[in-house]
Order: sequence, then C-alpha cells, then structure tokens
Amino acid sequence: MNSKEILDNVSENNIRLIRFLYCDPAGVIRGKTVHSSEAASKLSEGVGLTRAQNAVNIFEDLIPVDGMEPVGEVRIIPDHNTYTELPWLNRTSSMLSDLREQDGSPWGGCTRTVLKNAIEKARAAGIQVFAAFESEFYLAEDTENGLQPWANGPVYSSSGMDRASAVIDDMVDNLTDQGFIVEQAINEYGPGQQEIVLKYTNALAAADQHLKFRDTIRGTAEVQHGLHASFAPKPFVDGIGSGAHLHFSLWTLDGKTNLLHNPQAQTEISELGKNFVAGLLEHMPAVLALTCPSFVSYQRLKPHSWAGSTISWGYDNRECAVRVASPFTGREAESINLELKTSDGTSNPYLALAAVILAGLDGIENKMSPPKPAHRDPALLTPEQAKECNIRPLPSNQLEAIEALEADSVITTGLGDLMARCISATRRAEYTRALQEGDEWARINTFSTF
Repeated sequence: MNSKEILDNVSENNIRLIRFLYCDPAGVIRGKTVHSSEAASKLSEGVGLTRAQNAVNIFEDLIPVDGMEPVGEVRIIPDHNTYTELPWLNRTSSMLSDLREQDGSPWGGCTRTVLKNAIEKARAAGIQVFAAFESEFYLAEDTENGLQPWANGPVYSSSGMDRASAVIDDMVDNLTDQGFIVEQAINEYGPGQQEIVLKYTNALAAADQHLKFRDTIRGTAEVQHGLHASFAPKPFVDGIGSGAHLHFSLWTLDGKTNLLHNPQAQTEISELGKNFVAGLLEHMPAVLALTCPSFVSYQRLKPHSWAGSTISWGYDNRECAVRVASPFTGREAESINLELKTSDGTSNPYLALAAVILAGLDGIENKMSPPKPAHRDPALLTPEQAKECNIRPLPSNQLEAIEALEADSVITTGLGDLMARCISATRRAEYTRALQEGDEWARINTFSTF
C-alpha cells in the first residue's frame, strides 16, 4: 500500500485510530496510536519516541543503557505495506514500523533494522530466506483459583477442536481478513493449548506477520471472548510447554530454487544446507539468547519435551534443536525445510530470525560440516552415539545464554553495538529480578505479556 491507498481506506472505512507498532528488544509489541485526522502527515513523518523506551525489559523495569537515556527522540516510521484493519476492534487499524533517527537514518536500537541487515547479508551471498513461525498458545479463563486452561480436549481430536471452535473460528477469520494465509488450526497436547500456522513468506514479512498474528490471537481472545491467550513458553507450571517453532528455507534470489533441496537424495538436505546447519549448531548457545530469551524459557527446554534440549540436529527428529522437516511427495524441491525447535513466543521475531541467518551464513562462509545427525532422541543415545553426533547441552538458564551471546562476535556484530549492549543489560536485569522474586512470580508476570 502507498500513503494514498491507506488514506483512502481510512476514509472509506471510517477508521478512527491507527496504531504505529514496533517490537522492542524484550519481544513486547509496543507502539503509539494516531487519530485519523493526523494520518496524512504522520504516515511520512512518524511519531516521536524516547530513546529510553527500548531499555524497558519484560518486567517493565527501565534499565540504564548508554545510548538509551531519556534524552532525545527517535521516530516510529510505519511500513505502509503492513497496514491492516484490526477486525476484533472498532474502526482501528495498525502498521508495523521501523525506529529511525530524526534525519531518517537507521537507529541502532531498532530490532526490525537488525533483521533487514541480516537479510541483506544473506542477499549478498545469493540467498533469500523464507520462513514461518509455528506458534503454540494457551487459552485461559479467570476462575476463583486463578487463570485456568479453557476448552480442554484430547490432542488433535475432533472433540477438542469443537470445544474451542467458537474462538478459533474467529481467530482464523480475523487473520484471513487481514490477508494472511492460514494453513492449519489444531488443538495441541496441553489442556487449552492451541496451534495456528500461517504460510511461509520472505523473512521480513514472516517476522511482521508473526507480530500481527500474536496481536490477533491475543486481541480476539480478550476483546471478543473475554479470555486470555498466552504465548509464554511455560504458562502453567505442570503443563506442556509452548513453542514458536521457526521453519525456514534458503532460496535463490529469484525465488525459483530451494537451496536446501538435494536432487540426488530428496529426503536429505544439500551440502549448502548442511553448512548452514553446522553454523547454526556452532552458534546455538548465543542464538538461544534471542530465540528463547526469557527467564521462563528454560522451564520448557527439558528432555523428552519435543522442545530441543541439546545442541543437535536430525531428520524428522522432534527432540533435536534443529529438525530437517521431511518434504511432501511430489513437492520435495519446494517443501523441504529446517525447523528450529528451540524458539518460543517470548522472542522478538526480528532478532530470532536475524540470529539464525547470521549463524547459518557463518557456516556457509566457513564451509562448516555438521556432525552425524541424531537418529533418535538424543537423551537415549549411547555415549558412543552421542559423541558421533556431538551432542552438547544447551545453556541451562537465561544467564548462561546471555553470557554465550556476549562471547559470540558473529552474532553480536550482526546485532550492532547498541542492540547487543541493550540486550545484555536488560536481560541480565530480568534474570536478577526473577531470581529475587522466584519462579512462580516470573511465570505469572510472563503469562500474557506477549
């Protein structure tokens, strides 16, 4: 859309409020709302925002970060191509935005710009990345005993689908009304746990649509049905965890050839794909700080939980951090893709995708080779088999992941100095606060933030 088309839509549909949204380093969708009477100017000049806003962490604590003091402003500049009306609200629309300096140049504290830079690095290598987030979430209701799962049913069952259908149907409608392609909608393993999958697209659009998806799911549940939707990795202490599994593939710049496809062995990945996997495994501890970034993330990353609890890869192995998803017969060249299991709904999708791209490109540039793929649950391998597959533990908590990120020059260079320092400071403060307040406090205070 261009500005004229947006203004025409605003006028024709009597839009009252337009949200200029962005995703901060903590993974929280934030923004400011503009009245339609101001839209003509604000579509180009944006809205002012204090530099300090991106130093607010997941627990709403403002953390000192050099370069993000409450002095000076940046601009929230909307991407007109992300304009959609919000079907669960009255006369309201939204756009996703870049945070820019007042002269229009990129600001180092903008997470969307970090992904754009990683995409350009891939493009320089002749690679276009396509991706989609496969998101699990819980529906919950307020009860005398606190928040409890809503509409339980056996996993993948017609009865479970029926019980949640009134809400899921509205969610699917609200997504498709915004132009997104819904591929699947199912009830998952946990009581009240659901999953809706959107079709893959280019990396930037995938991150954008994931944020629109999160907003739509939460808004539909809260506004239309009086329920809560939680993307938290462990919303219930004894419940099944939720992931935002990241599926991705590597294509030629013209979008015609999937570079992961191996014509000689169609159910295996290409040599370039193996290089990419090797780089991702090499940098996995640092990547984890961006794909599973919260204190609560590490309550999910346990053995036998289909979440990926080790640095490992395998073909259709859902216990590995990286899974090669088997292709569909007749569509092998198009459908073979990689899935990062160690990714959850507390992540900022721009930073998560950027980290994956940067790690994988390092593997390609240095022609890294991955170890032998794990043929079964890594926790069940013999010591000899685990050694062959180079099975290693993931960071066991948020602090260990942050320390791995700080020590990884490939990922921190890709983030840029300001962003790397911001993430380090804000996440360390989260870890300290959560330790002081306790696991239950952290879980409750992460439940519906996203």
